[in-house]
Amino acid sequence: MVKNTSGRGQRDLKVKVKSARGRKLSSTRWLERQLNDPYVRRARTEGYRGRAAYKILELDDKYRFLVPGARVVDLGCAPGGWCQVAVKRVNALGERADKPVGRVLGIDLQEVEPVAGAEIHRLDFLEEGADDKVKAWLGGRADVVMSDMAAASSGHKQTDHLRIVALCEAAAELAFDVLEEGGTFVAKVLAGGAEIGLQTLLKQNFAKVANIKPPASRSDSSEKFVVATGFRGRGGAGVA
Repeated sequence: MVKNTSGRGQRDLKVKVKSARGRKLSSTRWLERQLNDPYVRRARTEGYRGRAAYKILELDDKYRFLVPGARVVDLGCAPGGWCQVAVKRVNALGERADKPVGRVLGIDLQEVEPVAGAEIHRLDFLEEGADDKVKAWLGGRADVVMSDMAAASSGHKQTDHLRIVALCEAAAELAFDVLEEGGTFVAKVLAGGAEIGLQTLLKQNFAKVANIKPPASRSDSSEKFVVATGFRGRGGAGVA
């Protein structure tokens, strides 16, 4: 259960949203959930672009991959919340003079509002030569490749599951091409069974593979995150 850390010592009152003409009941429920979500309130207060920022914060608190000096690639970075977190944690702005300065590269199909300390590029990471472009922009290989991408919802649970697993597998393939040995891959998946092949692929190429549902992930969501650490290199065991 997520503890509400905002307004400590005060009683939180649940916001009720009245139905409006032309608005579906599902939309009213979504709006009500957003208004009462403690992570949404925290994001607004702390300047993050969305509640998803807390997912990567919680994952990094546990696995410590966003270290000062790290070079990070954020695939499907819109709206930019994960980039905001990465910039602070890898010291991309050089605010901590006693720590090495990292790099954050955001990639997305759409235009993304600039994030201070991050380089944002519009690119389809599935296109041929995308890995070479990423390495050229970074000036070398990455220490972390992370993805919070999800395919557009079809409304059919199994179809959506297959789509996001395929997207995650494609992100992993790019990670194999751009990661430094010892690097980390983090990605969102949906529980549903088809991710077994992805798990096998990652276990062949990384020293450790963990699956976790961070507290910021809603309890009624089937999403989870895979955190693969200790990349063995493109020539590692199991890599064709």
